[in-house]
Amino acid sequence: MSRDRTMANAFPVDRDDIELIRGAHPPLWKNPEPNGPYNLVVIGAGPAGLTAASEAANLGAKVALIERGLIGGTCINVGCIPSKAIIRTARLYADMRDAENLGGDTPDSLHIDFQRAMTRMRQIRQRISRADSAASLASAGIDLYFGEARFSGPDEVTVAGKTLRFRKALVATGARPALPTIPGLAEAGYLSNETMFDLTECPKRLLVIGGGPLGCEAAQAFCLLGANVILVQREPMFLPGEERDAAQILSDALAREGVEVRLNTEAVAVRTEGGKKLADLVRDGDTMTVSVDEIITGIGRSPNVDGLDLENAGVAYDATGIKVDDYLRTTNPRIYAAGDVCLAYKFTHTAEATARMVVRNALFLGRRKLSELVIPWCTYTDPEIAHVGLYPAEARQNGIPVKTYTVLMHDVARAVMDGEEEGFVKIHVREGSDRILGATVVASHAGEMINAVSLAMRSGMGLHALANVIHPFPTQAQGIKMAGDAYRRTRLTSFWKRLAARWLAWSRR
Repeated sequence: MSRDRTMANAFPVDRDDIELIRGAHPPLWKNPEPNGPYNLVVIGAGPAGLTAASEAANLGAKVALIERGLIGGTCINVGCIPSKAIIRTARLYADMRDAENLGGDTPDSLHIDFQRAMTRMRQIRQRISRADSAASLASAGIDLYFGEARFSGPDEVTVAGKTLRFRKALVATGARPALPTIPGLAEAGYLSNETMFDLTECPKRLLVIGGGPLGCEAAQAFCLLGANVILVQREPMFLPGEERDAAQILSDALAREGVEVRLNTEAVAVRTEGGKKLADLVRDGDTMTVSVDEIITGIGRSPNVDGLDLENAGVAYDATGIKVDDYLRTTNPRIYAAGDVCLAYKFTHTAEATARMVVRNALFLGRRKLSELVIPWCTYTDPEIAHVGLYPAEARQNGIPVKTYTVLMHDVARAVMDGEEEGFVKIHVREGSDRILGATVVASHAGEMINAVSLAMRSGMGLHALANVIHPFPTQAQGIKMAGDAYRRTRLTSFWKRLAARWLAWSRR
């Protein structure tokens, strides 16, 4: 079965894991004695909890931070940091295979050192975790407690036999992998984002269940690192929330790299036989069985609300998480929530942004609203798929007329030079204006490129103003400016062309 890799008792793989645990949950740590009511008690030391505790302490608040497992939560230990480190190594091998198209020679025999790739990942994870070690948090004036937090009343929480009273509290306990209800899966054993980074040998055959961001990233990375990967998606396309042409580009890229893509297919049963895991897959009523060494599930995440005794504090929640209003207050006005435990968008950057909102709203009478946030996101496959704002279908459902400006990456000079021509830039504006409603970027560096559009939307800049931003040449972000230039050309109507021609003719007299 899967185990919680964020827990302090997780089995260390190597020396770097041992060092990570020493910093993120010191074995001999002694919890402090509670010292009067805290301005803010934070439950959970992931991205949201760390951000809130640090910002509040920097502003002079008396802060307590409670963590049951490893400081850093999902992001550092089993999420963003390790996954992107592995993806970088996978892209290196992809470039080596594609050397001829980049003006080099493809190695005659390409040896993939999977263990070395995983060792590099753990070194990077341990290095980045140092910034938020237990010692550094304590030196910043934060009272750090390790243990299971439980609410014992509307203004107090208990941890490791101690009772902490608070004026305000923040629940930032994050989320965990959701287990698909497939008969036999738990008994056969499976990997999730919390355990796949413990691998020291590459599985020869790997089944990935789920075509969301996690599943697609894992399938591509492990394929490039030497596994024979089967990716099963119940929907007719990967990333069902994204624009269809973006998902199609990704589907083609995965298939081209060797991933066995099975859309409209559902895993219905798993069993073990002869040391192998056998999975029954159904498509259009037909069943086939595949034999694999490992199975990764990537179907989503469930909020961590169990065991907190939220009922004692009068905090409402359900299977989707803690209920909050637009100011991130729960049904107990003393208690707030932030990050994956209460949000539909379960991203590290969203967790950090909402944590900053809570500090302002809870401690300083702020009125910052969740609905006002401009939230971009990115799936880190190759090419990457990044998005911000509305999709055209959403806008039309809300009665908003939309005009889309599209630039294909094969028309962007730097993308051609880099051999990264696959993808596009799409910027959606309200028809008849240059107000940006949203954007989708499919490119090798889409996650970097979407930032310009996010900044423009947050600052109220229109697409015309974005076109006037000078970009260094050549960059792939030139695609953003080219979309702005396309908008600007549409504003040059026949009337203005005639007027300009008359002016120029008069100026020659």
